[in-house]
Amino acid sequence: MPKVTVVQVIYNSKRFIQPVFEAIFKQTFKDFNVVAVISGNDDGGKELLMEKFPQVEIIDPGYNIGFAAGHNLVFDKYSSEFFQLVNPDLILEPTYIENILKAFDDAKVGAASGKLYQIYGPFEKGASSSTREGALLMFDTTGVTISKSGRARDRGQHEVDNGQYDKLTVVDAVSGAGAMYRQTALEASKLTHNHTRLYECEFYDEDFHSYWEDVDLSWRMRNAGWKNVFVPSAVAYHGRGAGSSKGGYTHIIDFIRHHRQLSTRVRQLNYKNHIFMYIKNSPYFYPQFFVREFFMLIYILVFEIGTLKVLPDILRLLPKIWRKRKIIQSQIKIPFRTK
Repeated sequence: MPKVTVVQVIYNSKRFIQPVFEAIFKQTFKDFNVVAVISGNDDGGKELLMEKFPQVEIIDPGYNIGFAAGHNLVFDKYSSEFFQLVNPDLILEPTYIENILKAFDDAKVGAASGKLYQIYGPFEKGASSSTREGALLMFDTTGVTISKSGRARDRGQHEVDNGQYDKLTVVDAVSGAGAMYRQTALEASKLTHNHTRLYECEFYDEDFHSYWEDVDLSWRMRNAGWKNVFVPSAVAYHGRGAGSSKGGYTHIIDFIRHHRQLSTRVRQLNYKNHIFMYIKNSPYFYPQFFVREFFMLIYILVFEIGTLKVLPDILRLLPKIWRKRKIIQSQIKIPFRTK
């Protein structure tokens, strides 16, 4: 049994396959296997992967299974001590896995992620394009912070690296782009109910499909008594399809422009899932949550009315999400304290 199983869920990601998998197989740590779940293959990425990297084990459900369920297949089927996630647009430095494993010397660490930088320019040029002439490295994420309002944001995103995030740090959550999970922490944090199949292997919440499932899992791990940590010596470069606007809420024009670049489907998943994540995991319903949701709804009514087409899904799933909340809250060992 390999110590680490490297996992990637591929959705029409052919152009990323060569540089991303080359980086995986250049890792200085060698005791790992690689599993790819094919969630979309309209561009022939599966065939390229089979040709260039025949050592990769492929699982092809034949449909868009989604980020959450795709990873759950692997978490449930394999018995490695650790699972290393690699987004389709993430290039690892050769020592990424070796360095991130060191954080797990602390038996209470359930999840860890490294220092992820943004990639500029053509992705095919790989990590070399993460710097532009005369420019410094800019962060994509150094872990995730969660506030009482339910806002979760990638720590340091869009900041230039001036050494401000060079210490190993316990964080609220880790980004699923380059997260490593301890299998025993996954097992302790999965949703179970009366030993039935209903939630038997739900590590990532499959009702989310994609987006926020990584923060949701980290939050559950924290509630179950595990640590999430940021490991600065583990370095990678992320292309990221959807992130935050540079100015956040304080630069409303940039915020609107950024959101309009996202597909309606992405906006709908973001809206639905951030609400579900909070309902499931927050120990209290803080006033800040309702204030934020009120202003977010006003914004959506004015600028993104199409996002509200997800409301039937929210209402349909809400009773199920509430049942999940009861399970999570009844199993809390260390209450998660938001800021």
